[in-house]
Amino acid sequence: MTPKERAEKSAAAMWAGDQASKWAGMEITHVDEGAAVLEMTVADHHCNGHGICHGGVTFMLADSAFAFACNSRNQSTVAQHNNISFTAPGRKGDRLIATAREVALTGRSGIYDVTVTNQAGLKIAEFRGLSRAIKGQLFEE
Repeated sequence: MTPKERAEKSAAAMWAGDQASKWAGMEITHVDEGAAVLEMTVADHHCNGHGICHGGVTFMLADSAFAFACNSRNQSTVAQHNNISFTAPGRKGDRLIATAREVALTGRSGIYDVTVTNQAGLKIAEFRGLSRAIKGQLFEE
C-alpha cells in the first residue's frame, strides 16, 4: 500500500465515524501522508452576532483538517495542544478551505500547521496543532 493509499483508507475509516465534521457541513477534498484539505461553506447557522463566521466554527474546520493529516499513517493520533490566530472574518456564503500540513513528526509527537482561506485566497486563520499518537489503528493492516 502506498502512503497516499494508506492516508485515503485512514481518512475513510475516520470519516465513517466523524459525525461532528459532517454535521458542520465539512467535506474532505484532499488527503495524503501528513496532509489534508477540508472545506465547508459558511451558512446562517455558522454566523455569530456580528454576522460573521463564528471563530469556533473556523477552529473546528482547522481542527478537523489537522486530525485527518495527523491520522494519515493509520496510527491513532489525538490533539494534545492547538492554537489559532484569526486574520480576517469568514462571511456567510464563503467557501472556507483548511489546508493542513505536517511540520515535524518525532516518535509519538507531531506538529501540524493549518491555513484557513476563503474561496478568493484571503487568509482567514492560522492554526497550529500538536499531536500525540496513542494505541490503536484506524483499520486492520
